Amino acid sequence: MNKIFKFTFSFLNRKGLLNFLSDKNYLKLMYWVKLDKKLNLNNPKTYNEKLQWLKLYNRNPIYTKLVDKYEVKELVAKEIGDQYIIPTLGVWDKFDEIDFDSLPNKFVLKCTHDSGGIVICKNKETFDFKAAKRKINKSLKTNYFYTGGREWPYKNVKPRIIAEEYMEDTVDKELRDYKFFCFDGKVKMLFIASNRQGKGDTYFDFYDDELNHLPFTNGHPNSPQDIKVPNTYDKMKKLAEILSKNMPHVRVDFYNVNGKIYFGEMTFYHWSGIVPFEPDEWDYKIGEWLKLPNMKDGE
Repeated sequence: MNKIFKFTFSFLNRKGLLNFLSDKNYLKLMYWVKLDKKLNLNNPKTYNEKLQWLKLYNRNPIYTKLVDKYEVKELVAKEIGDQYIIPTLGVWDKFDEIDFDSLPNKFVLKCTHDSGGIVICKNKETFDFKAAKRKINKSLKTNYFYTGGREWPYKNVKPRIIAEEYMEDTVDKELRDYKFFCFDGKVKMLFIASNRQGKGDTYFDFYDDELNHLPFTNGHPNSPQDIKVPNTYDKMKKLAEILSKNMPHVRVDFYNVNGKIYFGEMTFYHWSGIVPFEPDEWDYKIGEWLKLPNMKDGE
């Protein structure tokens, strides 16, 4: 795909100039631009294709609350217990409403309605409040449904700001993500995201449910170092399967902080289904695990 064409698509999308397109036509165009492939919605085979199908045809109203970073906490706590919930320090509609004096020296600000609207404060004395305000306010003005690939659950999430406790594992010296891919309530694979706040690349290492390292990359390179899986793995896997029951597919994310498990978020469309797998055969292999609701049992 021509780089100029990709740039033009991204520019028009950021400006909202593609919002007039129907969801189906937009997804066909986006898929072609991002993956240089024609999107087959009539008989999807790959994982990325099936994610586009789910965006259009699997619109369970509960998904809107499950992607809301504030609302989801109550729902998850009811299912697995509030001991797995990162404490919320406050919730506000506007940045200027935040009472920073009441917050601890370290904290995290997140927008409830998008992906990427996050600011980390490790020291209030050196924290760049102006830069944080610019980033948060920009996120608050953005409807992630339109800019993030027509991910339907985000369309009607109320834009808000939450503050959470800052967390870091004392052994890893970072906050690693353990992201479980669940299909019909069963974990089939996960990836561990490391070096998220470090210098250089973020690393994604994929494993099957028995913790065998899988030979592919998707969006980020593998870590050059061996990744130690915490002894809380089995518990995280069990919790992910509880939270993903009755759903054709969802990714359930957890953190392990000094041996304690915390829920991260639920993601229904990994990378929005527009980042290639290398080698490409894994897009098909993972796609076989995803049974679309009207295609189960040979239908």
